[in-house]
Amino acid sequence: EPEETGIEALPRRTPAPAWIPTAKGEEGDFCLRSSDCAAGLCCARHFWSKICKPVLREGQVCTRHRRKGAHGLEIFQRCQCAEGLACRLQREHGPADASRLHTCQRH
Repeated sequence: EPEETGIEALPRRTPAPAWIPTAKGEEGDFCLRSSDCAAGLCCARHFWSKICKPVLREGQVCTRHRRKGAHGLEIFQRCQCAEGLACRLQREHGPADASRLHTCQRH
């Protein structure tokens, strides 16, 4: 007869489904959220699925969203700029507003 300890038996956890990765995803791996991806990567839409893509570095083209929630409408999402960088209008030496291109720049 088992000895009673006064501690309730913990319920058994069901194993994770096989499609959930056990290690952090590398660039190009399928993901559900950014925490599924390795350091320096985020989970972003690519066609109708999501894959791990690199976080943007200084000088790389970024997407600035005018409306909240617009990021979810893109077929090809980009990651956010890396820490310490902001997505800003690229400075041009031509006429004002000639380019609407945004790049990751230091604060």
